[in-house]
Amino acid sequence: MDTMMQKRLAARTRGPVYVPGVEGYDEHRLGFQLLDPHRPSVIVAATEARDVQAAVEFAAETRSPLAVQAGGHGLAAPAEGVLINTRRMSAVRVDPRTRVAWVEAGATWRQVIEAAAPYGLAPLSGSFPGVGAISYTLGGGVGLLARRYGFAADHVRRIDLVTLDARLRQVTAGSDPDLFWALRGGGGNFGVVTGMEIDLVPVARIYGGSLFFAVEQAPDVLDAWRHWTATVPEEMTSAVTTLPYPDLPMLPEPLRGRQVAQIQISYAGPLKDGRDLVEPLRSLGPILRDTLRELPYAESGAVFDEPDEPHAYRSRNLLVNDLGPQALADLTKAAGPSAPVMTVVGLRHLGGALAREPRTANAVGHRDATYAVTVLSPVQAGEDEVVRETHRDALAPLAGDAVGCSLNFTFGPLSGDEVRSAFAPADYARLTRIRARHDPHGLLRANHVIPPAG
Repeated sequence: MDTMMQKRLAARTRGPVYVPGVEGYDEHRLGFQLLDPHRPSVIVAATEARDVQAAVEFAAETRSPLAVQAGGHGLAAPAEGVLINTRRMSAVRVDPRTRVAWVEAGATWRQVIEAAAPYGLAPLSGSFPGVGAISYTLGGGVGLLARRYGFAADHVRRIDLVTLDARLRQVTAGSDPDLFWALRGGGGNFGVVTGMEIDLVPVARIYGGSLFFAVEQAPDVLDAWRHWTATVPEEMTSAVTTLPYPDLPMLPEPLRGRQVAQIQISYAGPLKDGRDLVEPLRSLGPILRDTLRELPYAESGAVFDEPDEPHAYRSRNLLVNDLGPQALADLTKAAGPSAPVMTVVGLRHLGGALAREPRTANAVGHRDATYAVTVLSPVQAGEDEVVRETHRDALAPLAGDAVGCSLNFTFGPLSGDEVRSAFAPADYARLTRIRARHDPHGLLRANHVIPPAG
């Protein structure tokens, strides 16, 4: 990239601009996902919407690919050209009277949770508080309160967006119904979001945590959890994860060297009711570890207790209408010690409010799905293809019950057919037409690309 052009971009922005070889470049191009990171020609570390406008205008003038990154958890493929890093745009404002939060582009769910907690309110955040709130919501958002309140995208009131003509727009159901529909569930395909106004819900505490079982002692734990999910109310959102724990001294002693099934619980109701609902699960086998308790929503990250150190990983998912005993047995084996690479299988119970249309329709697909099935593996050097094959083999037995995939639970590049499968055919066609109106040249490189029609 021409040095004069770089200087011209830096002169337009309040935030710093980085190019390869300059101190700060690697810090701003790397995110939580360390596999195959971005390789941009220039990075704009945006501090305000005008910085985003300048970066978008520059990309359009030079016909450079444009990508956006906050935390970098969902990076699917490396981007070149212009990268907008929104990490410095992390303001959160809460109006407790209207139960609304204003969230800037780079804010994490942890920051939103902490801002809302003093008022007894909570956002519809995910299992890992370190994830960027905006990108999560644009993909739909299935969180810890999902069966009670629905998708995070269902509770968006307004989106501030820089479109590819470098205009800053306030997008609502009234101002631009098509674009508002597409942004909520269609991912980052239609412009660069600088902020979002979202609903908060009156949840101060949950009954949550996990029950851990050894698979060899409770071989039918996944099937038992599936039967149990058919009996629970919408206030109960749950999941189950199976993975082989290495025999390492820093891990809890009961889990070391075992294939473990971890049932994760988030109940948004009275403590006693939550305890009673979970009681049948306690009889599935010897419990290796029990972290269930009443906890402030500000500590909700403890439910899944996911790794918080950046690393390299890949994942795939399917949304399914049913999970039969044989399919669950196959998934348990896929996450066992004999797998070619370490593989984590995660099942999430959907339904409830997720299955209902919101007051203002959006692009979220497959609301009728009953479960989300995810396979995830850390990736070491030279293992990428083995990981892809392992994931394909693990999900293949579920193809007959699959309705598509979810953009939220996919970490890695998707084919065009896979992205299309996340939506109803008519909705996907509508999304491509909206993309063509706002980015006809396809300059914006979202994590999962919906191409412009034509």
